[in-house]
Amino acid sequence: MPPVHHELIYGHTERGFMLASMRSHTRVRYYIQCGLHEKVEDWSDEAFYDEFRRRLPAEDAARLVTGRSIEKSIAPLRSFVAEPLRFGRLFLAGDAGHIVPPTGAKGLNLAASDVALLSRGLIEHYAERSNAGIDHYSQRALARIWKAERFSWWFTQLMHLLPENGSFGLKMQMAELDYLFGSESAQRVVAENYVGLPIG
Repeated sequence: MPPVHHELIYGHTERGFMLASMRSHTRVRYYIQCGLHEKVEDWSDEAFYDEFRRRLPAEDAARLVTGRSIEKSIAPLRSFVAEPLRFGRLFLAGDAGHIVPPTGAKGLNLAASDVALLSRGLIEHYAERSNAGIDHYSQRALARIWKAERFSWWFTQLMHLLPENGSFGLKMQMAELDYLFGSESAQRVVAENYVGLPIG
């Protein structure tokens, strides 16, 4: 299926969070917020697309192409970081060392930066007989990981309906979104974090 839009669409709606993402020109990944008590079997493709369409802006909903889903799951919004990322000769990278909610799209980016840092350390170890890179891998990787975890946590808190936070929490979300839409400085901060911070 073609993407509904050439850009990602994030939505904070009265029905819950939604995200229109893409993998390629023919593969998409769509998300809607639902309860953890719900079951995948309760969400037929038709039911999912109907709900997804309700959360899209009208002009994008009109362009939505639907089809049989390839994979469907209910993902808990959880975060986890192992510290340190080294246990003797075992080095953790990617999801083995940290998990972020999908809201900020940081999982693959973090895994790639882990591998970049670890590969540098291993090259130094075997080519230059230096342990500096592998000895500092955990510290360097964690400095970036915690920043990405912070961004994903903040973005998840901002974009999802959180009934436990009550009307005050919802007003705070709306104020934050209003600030983001109106502040170029705030938009720069989001853009910097979204595209990825430098690898240490």
